[in-house]
Amino acid sequence: MIEYHSDLGQISPDDLGGFFVGGPRPPSAATHYRLLAASSEFGVAKESESSRVIGYIIALSDGVLSAYIPHLEVRSEFRHRGIGSQLVREVLDRLGEIYRIDRMCDEDVRPFYEKLGLTPSGGMMRRNYANQSGL
Repeated sequence: MIEYHSDLGQISPDDLGGFFVGGPRPPSAATHYRLLAASSEFGVAKESESSRVIGYIIALSDGVLSAYIPHLEVRSEFRHRGIGSQLVREVLDRLGEIYRIDRMCDEDVRPFYEKLGLTPSGGMMRRNYANQSGL
C-alpha cells in the first residue's frame, strides 16, 4: 500500500535512499531531507510495508503569486502507477490559487504534466554541476 505525507514527522533521512539516480554528484539522504525541510510545500509517497520513501515532490513559493516545482521523482520500480500524478495533484491543491506555478521539464515528460493541467512554456536555466550534491 502507498501512503502520502506532507510533514517531516513521517520520514527520516534513512527513508530517502535511491533518488537522484544518474547524477554526477547526487545529494546525500541527509541533504535530501534538508531539501524537503526547506521547501514551501512537499509531498512524499511511502511504501507502508517498509516505510521507504518511493517518490517525492518539492515546491518553492513566495506564497503570493509564484511557485516553482524543481523536483519530482518516483523510484524507477514504482513508476507508471499514478504515484507521481498524485504527488503533483496534492502539491497543486496545497498551492491553491497562486497565479503562476512553473515546472521546467524535458520534452519527453511534457505529456505527463499536460495531463495534470500544466501547459508548455519556454524557459532558461543554469546548472552548476559541481554543487549538485548540495552546499
